[in-house]
This record gives sequence, structure tokens and C-alpha cells, in this order.
Amino acid sequence: MSGSNSTVASAAPTTAPAERLRITEIFHSIQGEADAIGWRTVFVRLTGCPLRCVWCDTEYSFYGGDWRDIDAIVAEVASHGARHVCVTGGEPLAQKRCLILLQRLCDAGHDVSLETSGALDVSQVDPRVRKVMDLKAPDSGEAKRNLWSNLEHLLPHDQVKIVIASRADYEWACAALAEHAITQRCMVLFSPVHGAITPRELAEWIIEDKLDVRFQMQLHKLLWNDEPGH
Repeated sequence: MSGSNSTVASAAPTTAPAERLRITEIFHSIQGEADAIGWRTVFVRLTGCPLRCVWCDTEYSFYGGDWRDIDAIVAEVASHGARHVCVTGGEPLAQKRCLILLQRLCDAGHDVSLETSGALDVSQVDPRVRKVMDLKAPDSGEAKRNLWSNLEHLLPHDQVKIVIASRADYEWACAALAEHAITQRCMVLFSPVHGAITPRELAEWIIEDKLDVRFQMQLHKLLWNDEPGH
């Protein structure tokens, strides 16, 4: 997921009061991925994730966090004066009240994106939200968790992201595109796993096969090398 901050809040209570979410961090940075790349963005990182992808770079969001009132979250987002808001994790949809937060942020006039693993149902997400949905390739270790029925709920402004760690992942991704006609539904993003394959390798594969996908690297890592606060 995009953005990073190594500060983890204290352990959360065992029950969540109504209209609250468990939050790892809220921070103001530059969007590093997807179609909103480069825009000044407020990131709301929810705590918790049911997946354990091999290459995950936000493991600190799996545990801890603080319970925050949804109204207070929306107010803090507004205080940064940014039009773009990204709700991320972890896996934000693992907390059911995430749907309420997404709606409230849209109602407040923000351009809202949701970064989600593709393992949980996206059918109830506010249609104003731009879903950036992963499909997990085999080298992630979580390909069996892909909820393929989610493809039916994608809108033209949504995006499917496939993170690729090997030539085998790439071949898997190409097969998935063909089988499910994903590029006819929405934008598809291919990203290389840092240290597994080189960005140039992936770019050349895409060119050679004339794929209708968008190559991307994580801008925030180029700018700040995942330093806290960015």
C-alpha cells in the first residue's frame, strides 16, 4: 500500500464503540501510486489485515492502532487542506465501518481512493470512491485469497494493481488479464517488487507483449525511501 510511517499507536481496546475505527496513522504526503500519483494526499491507514503477503511493506499496520471517532478522522483530514484522500492499510475493508468513513469523506467533497487487497468484498463501497484493488500473484503467497467476484463490481474509474516479483508472476498476470478481460473493465497497473525483478525487466516485458497496462513504480519510495512520515 502507498505511503509509510513507522510510528505505531498503543494497543487498542477489545471492543469498538459505534462510529469508530482503529487507525494506525493519518499523514499528509504525496500519492505514490495509481492514477492519482503525484497529488498532495492525506493518507488514512487503518489497522489490521487478514493477509500476509511475502513482500508487504506495511507490516507495522497489522497490530496496535487507536480507536478514533469517524467524525474526528474526517476533521483531521480536512485540516490538511488536500482534495485527495487515500484510505489504506493493512486491509481497510477488514473493518466494516470503513464503508462509513469512505462515504463521509466523499460527502465532505474529497476525491477518495481506497487501497484494498482484493480478498474482501468491494460491492458495498460507495461508487464515488476510486477502488485500487490488488490481484495477488503467486509469489505473494496469497493468490488463493483473490475474490474474483470483485471484478464484477469494478467501475471504469477503478484500478486493478498486480505486484510482480518474477517472470512466473508476470505470466500469471497476463493469463488473468486475458481470462477475465480486466483491461476492458478498468485501468490495470503492473508494479515490480523491489529487489525481486528490476523495473526495466518488467517494462520491457510489457513493451514486448504490447500489453494495455500501466507500468508504475512507487514514487514515495523514490522520494523518501520509506522514511517515517511519508
